[in-house]
Amino acid sequence: MNFPISPIPKNPLGEGRYIKTAAALIIGDEILNGNTLDRNSNYFARFCFENGIELQKIEVIADDELEIIEASRRMVQKYDFVITSGGIGPTHDDITYASLAKSFGQELKYHDETIVRMEESSRHRTWITQQSEEQRTARRRMALFPEAGEVLLVASDIWVPVVRLEGKLCIFPGIPSLFQKLLDNLKPFLPLPTEDARPFRLQVFTPLPESSIAPFLTALQNRVKPENIRIGSYPLLQPGAHIALIGLDRERVKELGLEVEKELQGRILSAEETETMIKGKRQ
Repeated sequence: MNFPISPIPKNPLGEGRYIKTAAALIIGDEILNGNTLDRNSNYFARFCFENGIELQKIEVIADDELEIIEASRRMVQKYDFVITSGGIGPTHDDITYASLAKSFGQELKYHDETIVRMEESSRHRTWITQQSEEQRTARRRMALFPEAGEVLLVASDIWVPVVRLEGKLCIFPGIPSLFQKLLDNLKPFLPLPTEDARPFRLQVFTPLPESSIAPFLTALQNRVKPENIRIGSYPLLQPGAHIALIGLDRERVKELGLEVEKELQGRILSAEETETMIKGKRQ
């Protein structure tokens, strides 16, 4: 498959504006009852950090129309970029599109191009020809979108689009592999911060227990708070902790990292070590 990509639209936030804040709305009874592990919020959190967006809220709700309506309206009013994950399949409990249409006063409408791509992507599968009309109708529900939504076809090898409402809220599937690929491919369609507006993170390992480093870190955080630098400490199972320093001023963060390294018998981690550590936390 090699589907055409949608053209890049105008900045939905307005010329010269970019995304500063974000929120994630994870939808699904299966998340709340423990049947499915939510990996998408973690992936989205990392996406936001790497692109200079401050993720301020992650909320998990049930497949409930009223909850989806309330949460989506509240988030769109408060944040620059909102994503939903889950509830866009063909079954009775997949109510995200319909609920969001009601949330923003829209009717539902089939998107013809999505249906064409859906059919093309599965035409070689034998089970398609064996489906009843009722089953085909259920399948087409996955192309029944809020009528005023922007349908962003962001991947040449995936028929599923990202539907954007109110210029802010982007609707994603819950399947992690699809979610991740669509989110990564959505980047050109987003008014992202410039490179100099993105935070820099430095990690320092110390063999000391958190109780021993707490007074120093408290004093350090109070000292650098006016500089919008954040200090975090994350204990390890064995003695020791990882200390994260995050700020926009890369050189200042590096300077503070050297101070932490010296005061806490620590060692600044390389970019590769930091990446390995973050991946380990996600597993």
